[in-house]
Amino acid sequence: MYRFFVLSCAAALLAACPQPPEEPELPPDDFEYADIEFPEHFDDAATGGMGGSSALDMDNTPDDNPVTNEGARLGRHLFYDTNLSANGTIACASCHVAELGFADDRALSLGFEGGETGRHSMGLTNARFYAPGRFFWDQRAETLEDQVLMPFQDPVEMGMTLETLVAAVEEQDLYAPLFEAAFGDDEVTSERISLALAQFVRSLVSFGSRYDEGRAQVSSATVDFPNFTDEENEGKAIFMNTPMAPNGAGCAVCHQGETMSAASADNNGLDIDSSSDDGYGGVTGLAGDMGTFKVPSLRNIAVRGSFMHDGRFSTLREVVDHYGDSVQPHPNLGMPLNVHSMDLSTSDREALVAFLETLTDEAMLADPKFADPFE
Repeated sequence: MYRFFVLSCAAALLAACPQPPEEPELPPDDFEYADIEFPEHFDDAATGGMGGSSALDMDNTPDDNPVTNEGARLGRHLFYDTNLSANGTIACASCHVAELGFADDRALSLGFEGGETGRHSMGLTNARFYAPGRFFWDQRAETLEDQVLMPFQDPVEMGMTLETLVAAVEEQDLYAPLFEAAFGDDEVTSERISLALAQFVRSLVSFGSRYDEGRAQVSSATVDFPNFTDEENEGKAIFMNTPMAPNGAGCAVCHQGETMSAASADNNGLDIDSSSDDGYGGVTGLAGDMGTFKVPSLRNIAVRGSFMHDGRFSTLREVVDHYGDSVQPHPNLGMPLNVHSMDLSTSDREALVAFLETLTDEAMLADPKFADPFE
């Protein structure tokens, strides 16, 4: 009886004493982020519109930060971690939602205290395939490595400094093995956070849409795809052909190649006066850049919910109607809008929307390697 009493007291005392925290168990992650096997058409020169480089030639991955499995895995955790905002409520993924093509369906995203961002959140699908390498609508970030640290420091978005960001990462035990795997030791720096996040974002590639299935069966993007409906093929032809052709809108002049990305910033005639938002011109100060904005990839465009740099349109049909009816003669209006108005019938517009919907990559949007690792 006495022995039982002593053991019970000892157990009670032990339970009352503070216990060392258990090491967090990271979920198994053997996902492949690095050695991606791109389809053959990603290595073909662009067809349609004004042609252009292949998708792989547009890759902005720098030699000193290639995508690795360990780096992208660390970046994925950083991307989804709400602890990396001033009040623990916002992560990168809050404004770049996986099922929305890593964009936001709100016109303007909400920051950590509920304030609205200055522009719509750009989708991150195939962000690596933009040769100039600049990021944000106004291209103020010269590289993706620069861009990924800026939302943390924005007073509306996440409200941190680089110092508080590093501290927020250091105080979480789960990050030590992730940093060690990615960089050889567990030191946390803002540069390493930048490198890992950039690797994860560059891993967000899409090539599994119905468009890709059809493209793999033909020699050129401009011929009919056997897996498309007549309407979808008609929409593709309107998209690919220049406005000088009988049924062309020239969309591929700006949205070039297999990722439908551009090689520069442009003006698409949203407003005749862009003084309320100078876009890239606000960065360079050059008259020819005023009112121009980065042209995003159209991959997964149909699931985004809001469109244009200010999110003013909420449907793809509204976007198409803008090009058919409402293009404004801005001084920097880009090709081909500045030389040829689009003559789009109702059926043309419906066909264009049908084609754009073929660019949705359902497998990519639901891929577990891009999902929240904390769930």
